Amino acid sequence: MEMTEQTALIASGTGSTDLASPLSAKGVPKLVLNAGTAALFAYDEFFRGTLRNPHTRTAYGRAVTAFLRHVEALGLSLAQITPGMVGAYLDGLSFSAPSKKLTLAALRRFFDALVLRHVVMLNPAATVRGERYEVIEGKTPEITPEQARTLLGRIDTATAVGLRDRAVIATLIYTAARAGAVAKLHRKDFSADGTQYALRFAEKGGKSREIPVRHDLERYLLDYLTAADSSGAAPASPLYCSAAGRTGGLTEGPMTGTDIWRMVKRRARDAGIPDRISPHSFRVATVTDLLSQGVPLGDVQYLAGHADPRTTRLYDRRPKKVTRNLVERISI
Repeated sequence: MEMTEQTALIASGTGSTDLASPLSAKGVPKLVLNAGTAALFAYDEFFRGTLRNPHTRTAYGRAVTAFLRHVEALGLSLAQITPGMVGAYLDGLSFSAPSKKLTLAALRRFFDALVLRHVVMLNPAATVRGERYEVIEGKTPEITPEQARTLLGRIDTATAVGLRDRAVIATLIYTAARAGAVAKLHRKDFSADGTQYALRFAEKGGKSREIPVRHDLERYLLDYLTAADSSGAAPASPLYCSAAGRTGGLTEGPMTGTDIWRMVKRRARDAGIPDRISPHSFRVATVTDLLSQGVPLGDVQYLAGHADPRTTRLYDRRPKKVTRNLVERISI
């Protein structure tokens, strides 16, 4: 059905209003419905066409929906929203500074879409200033190299699940990949070119990166694949399969990022390591370890898949303190 036909049906009350599904089971906000076909088109275009990342779509959907409900409660229309109203709304939120910045970003982009489709004349969120917020160091709990080695050594590898878990954690450590990227690996993504094995990751933002597999990770992966009886597996089948209950065996389905998160927590507890760590903790440990060895920041940035070196620096947990030598160098 053409968009014009679909929005006409919705406007007349005979069609579905759940354009943004699965953003909200309640469908399109009334403020958008009341604004007409152009507003419906812009709403659909923004949430189902422009925003391709599902996590961003969900987060922006919640922020925009909450704001529009607030405006609706005031008895106003889209065209009556002013920068002052947006600013007052942000001031009234009991969110953290990062959450307020996300809300403002969502509103700016959403109203940009409305301006583009001539629903409103100007973007009321464009000139609103967000709270100043600067991150000096990331908040991800770190794991020390000694703890990581202990964790790998304490995993019982008598079962296929144990071999899988050791291979997953080693992949997190020795590639600095995100848990989501590890969960998305397929059998074809682990391959050899005749000289070495490599893993090809599908990262955030549609990026694809190939990372060489070091010798111990190669052994862990090959041991796991042998135990998983993967000789007849299709290239597109998942590299890391989910566990079949408590049997110690594996299913044909993939692990999810949540599965990896839970597995890391469970293995940490079993190894006597604080279970506050997460899969992301291994990225922190790897980045810090390489920078401590004097590896150039640009090389570490590429391994971590960061677009900006400032993001990589947030992962650097080397001790930061003012030394006596530093203050002695003040030439006053």
